[in-house]
Amino acid sequence: MAHEVRNSLIALTLSASGLVYIAQREGYSEKAYPDPVHGTKVATVGFGTTGGIKMGDTLPPVRALVRLRADAGEFELGLKRCLPNMPLYQWEWDALVGLAYNTGVTTVCKNNARTGPSTLALRLQAGDYKGMCEAFLLYDRAGPVNKPSDRCSHPDNRSCRGVWTDRQQLHAMCLGEAQQGGQP
Repeated sequence: MAHEVRNSLIALTLSASGLVYIAQREGYSEKAYPDPVHGTKVATVGFGTTGGIKMGDTLPPVRALVRLRADAGEFELGLKRCLPNMPLYQWEWDALVGLAYNTGVTTVCKNNARTGPSTLALRLQAGDYKGMCEAFLLYDRAGPVNKPSDRCSHPDNRSCRGVWTDRQQLHAMCLGEAQQGGQP
């Protein structure tokens, strides 16, 4: 890792291991199914594809992989538009794209329209890379949070433990501690 350098955000693209991480996390479904949070109004198919999908649609494996790469590319473009152009390690970029693929670009970049940039984006802008990676753990919900146990990180929550496991894995990836298929 000592010989690794951070590259310009603009020059980075999702690595093969980053794409495999997303594919494994999302799992594959040939037939469209209701989104676990939003139901049938957000039909999902392939490896988590939602754009232009309706219930009843199908997507064979090869087309699903092509669509996964295209979808990931759209998330990359969105992140490059909204995050500060700070240099990143490849694994930091892979983790950011993985988070955005699951939560959406807007969620990664902004707290909301009133409060401005997200904690993650502010920490990146400040050059606080470790803090940026720590901010991955703030994305610990799947739907509304009305009480502490609604957070996926809460020990009593049994409905979205997979979300919390994913955030911990992305956090480790961002820190360069866990890479798909080997060490950074």
